[in-house]
Amino acid sequence: MSGYTVKQVARLSGVSVRTLHHYDEVGLLKPAHVGANGYRYYGREELLRLQQILFHRELGFSLEEIGRVMATDGFDRTAALKAHRTKLAADVTRYRKLIKTIDQTLAALEGDATMDDKEIYKGFDPEKQAQHEAWLVDHLGPEVQGHIDHAKAAMKTWSKADFARQEAEIEAIEADYAAAMAKGLPADSAAVADIARRQHAWVGRSWNRAPGAQAFAGLTRIFAANPDFQARYEGRAAGLTDYIVAAMQSFAARELA
Repeated sequence: MSGYTVKQVARLSGVSVRTLHHYDEVGLLKPAHVGANGYRYYGREELLRLQQILFHRELGFSLEEIGRVMATDGFDRTAALKAHRTKLAADVTRYRKLIKTIDQTLAALEGDATMDDKEIYKGFDPEKQAQHEAWLVDHLGPEVQGHIDHAKAAMKTWSKADFARQEAEIEAIEADYAAAMAKGLPADSAAVADIARRQHAWVGRSWNRAPGAQAFAGLTRIFAANPDFQARYEGRAAGLTDYIVAAMQSFAARELA
């Protein structure tokens, strides 16, 4: 009986071998069979199931949620794909607006065009921001609302260049985390601590105050539980959420405690 090995599936899908092993361990994606040599082999059905897992991950589902959905009696792969397409088409429209806003901002910052203040926020979803803030209050307690208001008040004084620099910096930080994970660097290594140190400074600018050990480590609860953050990180690389969480917790314990 033939099939794809773990390494071949990893190359096809862009999912790491480690992640495929994890999916097997938690029962989310079992191989079609295991050979006498101990190798896992995957067939077309498993490839399609992996595709469905990745679509759900893109939409912010946790692995536990994906397992429950796909284990439901009568799960319809075709219907699920149609639902994914509808959601992604809506996202494409919003992302096009965001790209246009970025281009306009860059042109304004470089002196090639002027930009009305209202245009700075085109493409951003006020309802999504309100939902995000409500999620924080619900999960972290009502006292977090004061921190949100404090940060938003400080940002009112930011210039267009300030917002652009802040966004560029977090993009670079997340890209460096992903590169470090791809290289196999331990989350508690000195090189990764340097990335966490930059992230800590970034959070301090966003909050208008430097977070202590408890506050910085507390952010990992949000990253691990909030589907928006999971979608953002897992969109870069499978397993990146857990990697960033581990790096931040290590940095907080070693350098902020």
